[in-house]
Amino acid sequence: MRRAVFLAATAVASLLGGLLCTSVAEAEVTTENVEYAHGDTLLEGFLAYDDALEGPRPGVLIVHQWMGLTENEMMRARMLAELGYVALAADIYGKGVRPANQDEAAALAGKHRADRPLLRARVQAGLDMLKQHELVDSAQVAAIGYCFGGGVVLELARSGAELNAVISFHGNLDTPEPDDAKDIKCKLLVCHGADDPFVPAEQVAAFMEEMRGAGVDWQFIAYGGAVHSFTQEEAGHDNSRGAAYNQSADRRSWQAMLQLLGEVFD
Repeated sequence: MRRAVFLAATAVASLLGGLLCTSVAEAEVTTENVEYAHGDTLLEGFLAYDDALEGPRPGVLIVHQWMGLTENEMMRARMLAELGYVALAADIYGKGVRPANQDEAAALAGKHRADRPLLRARVQAGLDMLKQHELVDSAQVAAIGYCFGGGVVLELARSGAELNAVISFHGNLDTPEPDDAKDIKCKLLVCHGADDPFVPAEQVAAFMEEMRGAGVDWQFIAYGGAVHSFTQEEAGHDNSRGAAYNQSADRRSWQAMLQLLGEVFD
């Protein structure tokens, strides 16, 4: 697919308010649940693409927040498919493994964050699945992630994965191996809530120093008045809880992502 198609779709999305306009084009979006594996662990992702388009096109991997693969990630996959991408919402936890509450989510996310080799391998399995799809141009692939997933895609970049871009939305920025940033081969965009209490200023500063030291092509956008989970409506609107939806930050961060995708997918 030609770059002009993506830039035109991006421009239309911007004019119409972007984020919540899921009918940017007359797309015929096909969706399906797809099974794949990491070792002995069966995983189940959600794939979306426009079946009215022909030929290979860029792919976008989406990694879920700590509650696992939910309607949030499936919605983003459909939105990206309407813009002409093949989108795969990956599964980090395993098929049917979905937290019932925040305590379970914290335990599952903590287990995977404590084992970065496992985390990297699990997300790489999703990336491999996406690249192998017949409609995907494997040389044009990006990864995006939300909260827990934001930290996951940053770890994917640090692993040296072959990607064009990685975008983190209100994700964790820390890593036990900051020297691995030298292995990053793609452009990075971090969309961050300026008032996020769960990602402290020290973590932000350490991340920036990590990126500078490794000579990474990176951007960091902090949205004023936004806290953690600013892209998730179910987070509510009470900033005092530390996690809350922010429509402006949601819309602006989505547009920032589209701009970067338009830049890296020539």
